[in-house]
Amino acid sequence: MESAIEKALPQGRTASRRQSLATHLSHHKWLYLFLVPGFLYLFVFKYIPMVGIVIAFQDFSLVRGITGSEWVGFDNFAYLFESRDFYNVLRNSLVLSVYQIVWGFPAPIVLALMLNEVRHMLFKRVSQTVLYLPHFISWVVLAGMIINFLSPSTGPVNAVVKGLGYEPVAFLLKPEYFRTILVSAEVWKGVGWGTIIYLAAMASIDPTLYESARIDGAGRFRQIRHITLPGIAPTIVVLLILSVGNILDNGFEQVFLLYNPMTYEVADVFETFTYRIGLIDGRMSFAAAVGLFKAVVGLVLIVSANRLARLFGKQIW
Repeated sequence: MESAIEKALPQGRTASRRQSLATHLSHHKWLYLFLVPGFLYLFVFKYIPMVGIVIAFQDFSLVRGITGSEWVGFDNFAYLFESRDFYNVLRNSLVLSVYQIVWGFPAPIVLALMLNEVRHMLFKRVSQTVLYLPHFISWVVLAGMIINFLSPSTGPVNAVVKGLGYEPVAFLLKPEYFRTILVSAEVWKGVGWGTIIYLAAMASIDPTLYESARIDGAGRFRQIRHITLPGIAPTIVVLLILSVGNILDNGFEQVFLLYNPMTYEVADVFETFTYRIGLIDGRMSFAAAVGLFKAVVGLVLIVSANRLARLFGKQIW
């Protein structure tokens, strides 16, 4: 009798779980229905193309296709690590990414803190609108603006330089200026949009905490340090993890539209390098090996950053 009851218990628990799951799905069916387009997008455009990773281990030929191309194993990766261009591209990608994190990551936090302290609502709304607008400018348009702005002959920057008695400078042809120009443009373009996330996180902080702090005599800076920053700390950590995971992603458009053979030494990154060797030179297997290497490094970095954030996040804040 007891053994029969014990055998029936797992089945009863399974049936209960199935019933609760069915109830949950019926109550939230519209929410799950809204997830379907997102999952379809990820499946069609992110997961299915992963089948093409196999060409990184082949001497791929468009005529023979994936199934008919010769298998070469890790030869493409061996050639990649022996190439001098690879280390130059790796250095450029890391330097640009570090610059973007150092200057671009704290910028929206500081801007959000400043906007959060503004009490004049009309000024605050106008400022937010002006700061958000650059996000909607495409890199094609922005690159044209930068080229015209820094033009040695007609650019306003060189007009000021000539007005001071100096010779005009071709900024976009000088390797020493390229990284500063690119990072500055990216920060200017994205800082306003990034503040939306932090302002939303600040809006979820309990206002009574600020009231209690003011009663205890805390000023603005102490409220920011002890209430606002700890309140948005989880958001900061998540975005930092994503930034670290994408440390080798510098974007294709902004670099491709602004760089030139004179600045290859400091401007060539994985995206432009893959474009040249894959589409221009037709070495698709080698380009796939570069892309796979970048993806694996990004995965390792994002997992490591996530674990470090879990281990030290509470100690930091």
